[in-house]
Amino acid sequence: MQPRIHRFADFDSLAYRLEERTHQLANRCIQEKGRFSMVLAGGSTPRLLYRRLRYIRTDWRCWHIYFGDERCLPRGQSGRNDQMADQAWLNHVAIPAVQIHRVSPTIDAESAAAAYAALLTRTPRFDLVLLGLGEDGHTASLFPGYDESTIQLPAIAVTDAPKPPAQRVSMSPQRLGNADAVWFLVSGEGKREALSAWMSGAELPAAAIRPDNGVDIFTDLTTQD
Repeated sequence: MQPRIHRFADFDSLAYRLEERTHQLANRCIQEKGRFSMVLAGGSTPRLLYRRLRYIRTDWRCWHIYFGDERCLPRGQSGRNDQMADQAWLNHVAIPAVQIHRVSPTIDAESAAAAYAALLTRTPRFDLVLLGLGEDGHTASLFPGYDESTIQLPAIAVTDAPKPPAQRVSMSPQRLGNADAVWFLVSGEGKREALSAWMSGAELPAAAIRPDNGVDIFTDLTTQD
């Protein structure tokens, strides 16, 4: 299924629309089933969205937060994805700490992945997965050349990431695709070529995320697709 692409004139407009859609989806899920589960993207691109989410009106007690990937660094280090999310958003809202499901702060990717995989096997289908796109077509910590034999595992250990730190934990393509909504947030001139390649059918890691409902790409870039 070809991704649905939503283009915006600038990043502020994009972040506003994603805030609005996240707010609507969360409150609908809470009303219908009493909970909302969301997988967060890392890196710097979603920071503005996370800051905006501080101010929505919702029942934070019903939110469950997961991380699509994490760098194997001690808790509190700036390179961790949960540290960025904490500073931009999570430290400012009333989501119960036990409902923010973090990857273990260890430098051992194998043990951290095993622990997160065990947690995810007890987790229902996600309501929303938010992902980014790297200049090389990677998403989460699924880089070109990743071991496709791990595609069905809930979480996988990455020990040779081409960007530091080499040790990471990532949800697998299948687990990331086990969601009612999967939204890619793509911004930055350096992502243009990867986005164009994806739209042209290239077998990038991002293209391995195949939820039943398809994926939506939100971008402020233009491509030749």
